[in-house]
Amino acid sequence: MDSRGCLSVELLALHFGGLAVLSDISLDVRAGELLALIGPNGAGKTSVLNCISGLYRPSSGRVVFETREITGLAPHSIAGLGLARTFQHGGLFAHLSVLQNLLVGRHVHFRSNALWDGIFLGPARRNEIVQRDEVERIIEFFELERYRHSVVAGVPFGIQKVVGFARALAMQPRLLLLDEPSAGLNREGKEDLARFILRIKHEMRVSMIWVEHDMQMVADLADRVYVMDYGEYITDGSPEQVLRDPKVVEIYLGSKTG
Repeated sequence: MDSRGCLSVELLALHFGGLAVLSDISLDVRAGELLALIGPNGAGKTSVLNCISGLYRPSSGRVVFETREITGLAPHSIAGLGLARTFQHGGLFAHLSVLQNLLVGRHVHFRSNALWDGIFLGPARRNEIVQRDEVERIIEFFELERYRHSVVAGVPFGIQKVVGFARALAMQPRLLLLDEPSAGLNREGKEDLARFILRIKHEMRVSMIWVEHDMQMVADLADRVYVMDYGEYITDGSPEQVLRDPKVVEIYLGSKTG
């Protein structure tokens, strides 16, 4: 079985003091799969991503990525294994250009040597050329050519969201964690985002966990849907099954709708 991009989360729990944020969450992502993680605000969706990516250390349970346990590893170590994520509010370097932000996303692929770096010859120069070529490929993929040298703080909000997405993909991950990438986007921006997600899935075969509130996008794009509420598992299955489930309908018709 191909394990590239596969993830297994087993009985994950997270507590802050006496507050239970996550309770025995178990989920899996298959190779090349787009798994949507849904639920109202406060359901614990981002906390799951934070535990997977190493920003939070779970109170119990384990996370296995491609047969290797990554529970409790530092975020940079997890990123180096081929797992990248986006953030709800971008997390970009606002004072840097789009190109420079994407080069930051390539940091795990730079090969450093004090001597060659100092004189910028030989392997250092060749490696720099390779990384810049990869960034240009990402810029073309996300149609960011006109913003290549623009400072991020000065580009439209929707473009900033795309740049955050592009920076994560610049790492060449095998698993991508998307934390509400459509938040704040208008309909045109969401359509562009959907197109990029489908291209990543079908052309690059990158596995994805996608936290999303737009149920129409989930219905149109997701392979499977996993539902949470109050830090607990509710149900999972195909979009058709899950979005008709009475428990899910009750959650989203209640006052907790996000």
